[in-house]
Amino acid sequence: MKVEIIAVGSELLLGQITNTNATFISSRLAEIGVDVHYHTVVGDNPNRLQDVIKIAESRADVLIFSGGLGPTKDDMTKETIASHIGSSLVNDDEALQYIENYFKRTNREMTENNKKQALVLKGAIVLDNRTGMAPGMAVKNEEIHYILLPGPPHEMQPMLVDEAIPYLLGVIGKQEVITSRVLKFYGIGEAELEHLIQPILEKQSNPTVAPLATAEAVTLRITAKSGSVGEANKLIDPVEEEIRGIVGDYIYGMDDDTLSSKAMELLKKKGFTLSAAESITAGLFMAELANQPGVSSSLVGGVVVYNNDVKVTQLGVEENLLGEYGVVSKECAASLAVNVQRKFTSSVGVGITGAAGPTPHDGEPVGIVWIGIVLPDETPVTYKLDLSGTRNANRLRAARFALYYLIKELKR
Repeated sequence: MKVEIIAVGSELLLGQITNTNATFISSRLAEIGVDVHYHTVVGDNPNRLQDVIKIAESRADVLIFSGGLGPTKDDMTKETIASHIGSSLVNDDEALQYIENYFKRTNREMTENNKKQALVLKGAIVLDNRTGMAPGMAVKNEEIHYILLPGPPHEMQPMLVDEAIPYLLGVIGKQEVITSRVLKFYGIGEAELEHLIQPILEKQSNPTVAPLATAEAVTLRITAKSGSVGEANKLIDPVEEEIRGIVGDYIYGMDDDTLSSKAMELLKKKGFTLSAAESITAGLFMAELANQPGVSSSLVGGVVVYNNDVKVTQLGVEENLLGEYGVVSKECAASLAVNVQRKFTSSVGVGITGAAGPTPHDGEPVGIVWIGIVLPDETPVTYKLDLSGTRNANRLRAARFALYYLIKELKR
């Protein structure tokens, strides 16, 4: 089976967004032994899309489209394919009901063009969209399979994994279950991680191990194929154990975990509350935590202490300490953590201070950050970072490192 991936969207050709969908689709198809021979990108133009389809049909058995299923006039993928294969579009009642309920639930007016998203190719297998509105679809015409997926990655990815890949496995006659487990790392780069687990990567077959760097973390996806989920997990378990034996200190979570969700999970599990004193991050650390629902049960509050006088007058940091060690120091970070814990009577205190840039701060070079963490009835611990990046990149990484080290302390 030969596959061609066709990404539809003028924004891709203009360089406004990167075609990450093709990368994701290719990597997931590789896991089930399906070969992708071509990647094509075409703008929102029905004539050019028709030309692309004709060429793709001459060299592939499966055409996978991403994009062009939305409500606007430039979303014309399914209309163009319907015309090309001599089919028609019909309403999918379940999809239409889902769209209508969404607008009712969010108290928004549903414009007429949104109904367009419920149109599907006649006779197609409808692929459910659990994170968006427009359903996908799969249809066969003569000897070619056409699979239509939405463009937004958060909609396309689960639809591909949960709907399209099982369809393809049925087409090629493989009755296998594909199970993946994602390990999430922080404090280690993708290149270093790959280097350390190179022996595992070199011997992989089933399961496969795929590194991936995201904005928040580095991940390893372990994917196994077998006759059942249980059998696939038995293949994954020893590989995960081997990875943990090499780089387990950097693992903070799995699958859908984020730094903030894992930190919240551990705080709740221990029955701890938390407060934070933020200098360099100016509230970013608490904002990351506040992304989690139910945060008020754990996050008591905190203060932004950007100015040295505020550190002293509002939080009680000793002037002598700042004079002797400086504001960008482990002593300052520890004092921030202890004093904010005391001020808010929380179980845990976190203090963050550093030099974000673009110039040195208090005699310390750009990128130096100190994080202080104090748990109940314990001596504060401190962590030093030496970051390299823009001012705001350093601030965001400092906040996320604080979450990562908080997780480590809570796991002890």
